[in-house]
Amino acid sequence: MPKLARIALLGFSVECNRFAPVTVERDFAGRTLFRGAALLAEARAAAPRMLAELPGFVADMDAAGPWTPVPLTLAMTAPGGPVDHAFFQGLMEEWEAGLAVPLDAVYCVLHGAALTTEDDDPEGTMLTMVRRVVGPRVKIVASYDLHGNISDADVTTIDGFVAYRTNPHMDMRRTGVESAQLLRRLLSGTPSHLARTRLPIVPPTVTMLTGADAPNRPYGELIDLGQKRMHEAPYTGRILNVSMMGGFAFADTQYNGLTAVVTATDAEAAQALAQELAEAGWARRARFHPQLTSLEEATRLAVATADPGRPALAFADVADNPGGGGGGNTMFILEAFLAAGVRDGLVGIIHDPALAAEAHDLGVGARFTARFNRAVASGFARTLQAPAVVRSLHPGPIRCRRGIFAGGTVDLGASAALDLGGLSVVVISQREQCADPAFFEAFGLDVAAARVVVVKSRGHFRGGFDEYFGHDQVIEVDAPGLSSPMLQNFAWANLPRPVIPLDLEVDWP
Repeated sequence: MPKLARIALLGFSVECNRFAPVTVERDFAGRTLFRGAALLAEARAAAPRMLAELPGFVADMDAAGPWTPVPLTLAMTAPGGPVDHAFFQGLMEEWEAGLAVPLDAVYCVLHGAALTTEDDDPEGTMLTMVRRVVGPRVKIVASYDLHGNISDADVTTIDGFVAYRTNPHMDMRRTGVESAQLLRRLLSGTPSHLARTRLPIVPPTVTMLTGADAPNRPYGELIDLGQKRMHEAPYTGRILNVSMMGGFAFADTQYNGLTAVVTATDAEAAQALAQELAEAGWARRARFHPQLTSLEEATRLAVATADPGRPALAFADVADNPGGGGGGNTMFILEAFLAAGVRDGLVGIIHDPALAAEAHDLGVGARFTARFNRAVASGFARTLQAPAVVRSLHPGPIRCRRGIFAGGTVDLGASAALDLGGLSVVVISQREQCADPAFFEAFGLDVAAARVVVVKSRGHFRGGFDEYFGHDQVIEVDAPGLSSPMLQNFAWANLPRPVIPLDLEVDWP
């Protein structure tokens, strides 16, 4: 590797649900929008306000010896609708100007399932620009969320591809570390060739769990197979990275589809292993169909937890997951549980800035009628009124302790815990998924004492709440919402068809 290698750092990380409201600059500014020296300082902070890829990359480069970071702009926010294209164009101009200096390499923190209001492949657009500006000799490594939808440009423009291997995403920092290690190998002269193979399978989110103890894990099996095969003949020593990309259905693009991406020292090995993994995925195609619990049955199970002889249960509102573009504000489960008299329960985290602000104005101990969704009563976010007491208040920034946010800081905005009789509900001002017990604990709520916990999350909560709930204590509820795993509920315009699980007659030549 060149002494004091000059490595540009930049990124654009957002998962976009085509059916959700447009994501704008303030959504990034409220979460992660850092430039220049502030970007590098935040990556090195004790509790950075960004996901862990860039902090992992920077820490590994720092530990490896002297280098010259060239920090540009990192824009990262919670999943939402397509990004305002004018904002993205502004970022493109910033990145292009910052790259017009002597460089040895570029590290790009990406997601892979971004959209803009005018571009279905902004990551590919960005990478095409990066390659054009830096030229053919500068090494480019990009890291991705495993929910990325992969286009030609996402692969042909770069020298190394590294994606998460765990879902919930417990390996974000490892992904950054691995990206740094791969980039150093490339800078030291190791050749690289990339290959990808895509299948006509769009896995619903709940079929994409990893981990040996996860239920119905066809996707996890493919990731495990890829890691195993890269160390076996004939691939030993030839494979630099294997990434199985499950994709994100709600982006609704022509690039959707379960995809194997392999980085290898030679093209033959890359293509052969990508094809082998695709064939293994096709053999598992019948298992990419979701199985959820009806709201009626979920309510019955919640009521039954009043029996102390039964285990406590976690109910995942998978169809209203802010981590998949959901509003975090549907009332279907809360309304049903209140009507049924469910007690000793926690519900969170519900995005309702107007209600949170009212609770702060009233103060702790105030009794009032909580009116949910008064400001946004439309679509799935219908209104709900219930007698409430303000139990506790919080200014917003929370130091996270478990799961995908562990060690970082997430700002929920002015927030409140409301007592609605038997249920304590956490209401927040900045939309986020409930993936960490700290989002209850910060309000003085005891997860271990609860008989019922309702989380606005699809699966990342499993990496945070696993100290309280095993997989057999998790109920995935079939309720309406923008992130429902029941893909037949959506009007798809761009998915390649026919495709599993939407169509009956699907072939893969």
